[in-house]
Amino acid sequence: MSDDNVVSRHGVTLVGGGILEGTDLADTMTLAPTVVAADSGADRCVAAGVSPDVVIGDMDSIRGRDALPDARFIEIPEQDSTDFEKALTRISAPFVLAVGFTGARMDHTLAVLSALPKGIGPATVVLGRDDVIFAAPQRIALDIKVGTRVSLFPLARLTGQSEGLEWPIEGLVLSPLGRTGTSNRATGPVMLEFDRPGCLILMPRAALRAALTGLIGPDAVPAQ
Repeated sequence: MSDDNVVSRHGVTLVGGGILEGTDLADTMTLAPTVVAADSGADRCVAAGVSPDVVIGDMDSIRGRDALPDARFIEIPEQDSTDFEKALTRISAPFVLAVGFTGARMDHTLAVLSALPKGIGPATVVLGRDDVIFAAPQRIALDIKVGTRVSLFPLARLTGQSEGLEWPIEGLVLSPLGRTGTSNRATGPVMLEFDRPGCLILMPRAALRAALTGLIGPDAVPAQ
């Protein structure tokens, strides 16, 4: 790792200052053992008994910096991006699992979700209490069980094609102010193709490995 970047051959767990559910860090560190905190996410780590390897952000929210004598700090003072985006720009890794970015301030959560389709940094999956959330590439295959919830939420006007959904999306225009795809269901393995970036996919947390496999391929997902 250079002084200004985090380089990892493994996945990275990125921790925010929102709510951490009981098993969040344990679930993500199994797959992504390098721990990076986004600003006040460092305080969440300390409270959970985990010392982050690196802390990235403008450092305007962290309270317990003295409790992290071994952590490396990458300070990015500009205010044109969020700490989530700042962290992603400095991470080079196969994938990022982001926890602690939901469940608290809604404006912070919305800022994180709106950043996902920008394609900043590695493939990134946000874990909420019940969901995994990620930006759909223009084509993705998801090997998920029949009946799995697959919600599509467009952040731009787009069209697409699908296989394996109870309600196909062919011929539909999806948009944030028009038709969305909440609570669709899988009838088997799912294939999605979109005409442009800008769609979020939300599935149950149990589908985390399927989401990662779809985003980065089966050979890049760590074995349990």
